[in-house]
Amino acid sequence: MGHDLQDELHRKLIHARANVLDNLEGLDEYDLRRPLTPTGTNLLGLVKHLAGLEYGYLGDCLGRPAGVSISWQEDRSIWDGADMWAIPGESREYIVALYRRACAHANATLAELDLDSPGHVPWWKEPDTTLGALLIRMVAETSQHAGHADIVRELIDGRAGNLQNELGDDPEFWDRFTGRIRDAAEEFRRS
Repeated sequence: MGHDLQDELHRKLIHARANVLDNLEGLDEYDLRRPLTPTGTNLLGLVKHLAGLEYGYLGDCLGRPAGVSISWQEDRSIWDGADMWAIPGESREYIVALYRRACAHANATLAELDLDSPGHVPWWKEPDTTLGALLIRMVAETSQHAGHADIVRELIDGRAGNLQNELGDDPEFWDRFTGRIRDAAEEFRRS
């Protein structure tokens, strides 16, 4: 049962990773970097953040350091949000390659260890954990940020990800659909 669960969690992680990267396709450096929420959420920052999490949770915290230098971790600027946006010297190619290498390292960890393998997260209040708990956390983090990426991409150029794939890309349909939602919400607008 353990390996079936581990395999299923790994499949979910792989799917969420692909969704994140899919949202970068066809965009220029500006659109990848620009913040589209009041808290600065941007596509390249999401990928950068996830790269660090993959290396950390599914590498370092399981006694499998990759030996990769991550400047925002080394200088501790991660604690000021430096992992959530790309500085001008960090290209799309650099960040995507870093993420792909982090995912490959995590995949190797998952191939070598079992869900009950011990882990240690020094910045957690209760630092002792297992691969299973860290894998669940990584699936949750990646899926959450994949959803963020879907929304940011939609704000950039209207591409609506999975919802658009399921319901179509007819602009008139979407105008009617969002109009119905807007009308329903209007009934609750304060006077």
